[in-house]
Amino acid sequence: MAGTNHNNRLIADGPVIILVNPQLGENIGAAARAMANFGLAELRLVDPRDGWPNQVAKANAAKADHIIDGVKVFETLEAALADLNFVYATTARQREMLKPVRGPEFAAQTLRERHERSERVGVLFGRERWGLESTEVALADEIVTFPVNPAFASLNIAQAVLLMSYEWMKTAEAKLPISEPPSLPARKEELFGLFDHLEEVLERENYFRPPHKKATMVENLRNIFQKAGLSQQEIHALRGVVATLEGRKTRPRKQR
Repeated sequence: MAGTNHNNRLIADGPVIILVNPQLGENIGAAARAMANFGLAELRLVDPRDGWPNQVAKANAAKADHIIDGVKVFETLEAALADLNFVYATTARQREMLKPVRGPEFAAQTLRERHERSERVGVLFGRERWGLESTEVALADEIVTFPVNPAFASLNIAQAVLLMSYEWMKTAEAKLPISEPPSLPARKEELFGLFDHLEEVLERENYFRPPHKKATMVENLRNIFQKAGLSQQEIHALRGVVATLEGRKTRPRKQR
């Protein structure tokens, strides 16, 4: 479409967009352009194949320089999610895990409501060729999927970012109830700290039996806590419970 009216105020707000192991600079640039079109501002990359910065990405961003210049790069997905309170994972594949599955309109409305409560929210996108691994989806709170042709369900990353960004922008005019939650939802780093603490104690107590099922058992436990939508206060309480069960006299203060 035609160029930008520079007299208009630049909208730059909303959920963080996280791309896992993106392979093509063209797709990163096109995703940034889509974000700029619909008022999103923060783009995070996890282990981009060709490193960063990427001149191909910048060339394909159509002057969305405020996004490209502000890109944050992380080595791990856990690090990229650490400061967020709530995250959607995008996928078109059936997943054998107990997570709510939402459509893009519902997901965007949820993101808007949480954002208006001062929560940090994000949307997670996978690789060009095969999307997200199940272990990566497990780190998100809920799944968002698009109503596409089931025989041709794969979307280009930039297309998927565009669809979610558009649905986000559509919620801008909605009148939303805004109220302070009794306790701020936990950041991902606090949740990951609970995982580490609990799994360490369970390992010591020989809970993971038989050993070859440990990975599945860990994933199931993590999904239970992800689904619970725990607050910071609840995380602290659970850390205290685990510390008591392992015989500590004081609760652990150190996070991850």
